[in-house]
Amino acid sequence: MSNVTRKYSISMPEDLAETVRARTGPGGFSAFVTAAVARQMEREQLRELIDAAEAEHGPVDRQAVEEARAALRANDRRDSGSAAA
Repeated sequence: MSNVTRKYSISMPEDLAETVRARTGPGGFSAFVTAAVARQMEREQLRELIDAAEAEHGPVDRQAVEEARAALRANDRRDSGSAAA
């Protein structure tokens, strides 16, 4: 991402903008919006990568994904348990 910044005018619902302003305080609004847009761009790029991989290799096996997630959670629990000892 570039370090050059430029001012833009955006429109958003007032209640949302006020919620962001209350959470971020003075001067934090732009940084908050920038981070939110960056996260959305990452999600969209990830979706594009997944779509391309599925087009080439077929859909992801959801059961295999759930098994991998369960194994990662078990590893996390085991690792956090040993760190507390």
